[in-house]
Amino acid sequence: MQPQAFSSATSVSSWFDDHGSSLATHGLRVVVIVVLALVVRNLLHRGVRRLVSTAVEGSVPVVLRPLTDRARGTVFEPTALLSERRRQRTETLGSVLRSIASMVVATVAGAMLLAELGLDLTPVVASAGIVGVAVGFGAQNLVKDFLTGMFMLLEDQYGVGDIVDVGPASGTVESVSLRTTRLRDVNGTVWHVRNGEIARVGNMSQGWARAIIDLPLALETDLPAARAVVLAVAEAVRDSPAFAAAVLAAPEVWGLESLGADGLVLRLAVKTSPMEQWRVERELREQLITALNEHGIDIGVPQRTVRTIGDLPPAVGA
Repeated sequence: MQPQAFSSATSVSSWFDDHGSSLATHGLRVVVIVVLALVVRNLLHRGVRRLVSTAVEGSVPVVLRPLTDRARGTVFEPTALLSERRRQRTETLGSVLRSIASMVVATVAGAMLLAELGLDLTPVVASAGIVGVAVGFGAQNLVKDFLTGMFMLLEDQYGVGDIVDVGPASGTVESVSLRTTRLRDVNGTVWHVRNGEIARVGNMSQGWARAIIDLPLALETDLPAARAVVLAVAEAVRDSPAFAAAVLAAPEVWGLESLGADGLVLRLAVKTSPMEQWRVERELREQLITALNEHGIDIGVPQRTVRTIGDLPPAVGA
């Protein structure tokens, strides 16, 4: 047993003598590749975090400047709502950038390690391609959601606090992620809508809005007098302290919108700040009713003419 053990130890020792230097060289290269990959990953993550924190604080670097340029083009003021909107966009994109950086570094480092170990990468690349195609077919909806979410964030189609109509649901945006958008409608119901299902977006909160009042009037109404009353009421609302900041331009009476058997319809239009149009409309309706009553102008009501054929039956008790 001892001669055999001595022979085995000698063979192992001779193998190390022959391959030791090569093994040490490869091992050192493997360690260097791993360490460099970790260092590069950490540096990239730190750079992305610095960009995100700088953008959230308000001093926007050139890389993330498109995130706020679109918002600055509107009438939004630098309020807490706008800060939350910018924070969510920048942090979401920062998370995506960190994930992409990690994937790229891991892929490059893995390929270098396999090549250093002397493995043929051709079968690995072919297998990865097949697996990627299979996963792509299975997760195409998820990929569609993420891509759509990316474009929504980059184009600033909507953000936290906006009131939007996305087709399946409408309401106030409470959260925007790469995969879903969370809305709360006027009844308090929370809707979670996949970004890939959103074919069109109607944003009622960007730039400016318009309060539209279609006022029904009786057929015999004096239109010039009614127009003067409506315009006076709208200007009074604009000049009131409660609505001075909400109304952006002089009210306009666009004229007769429709003419029918039930009466006339006079349209009033008032340009307002975003999300103020509904409050302005409610105030206008309330004051218009009072002013029309004071000036003796009747509201349009359905009118019908009834014709009878033949003799009427005698009235009861006649």
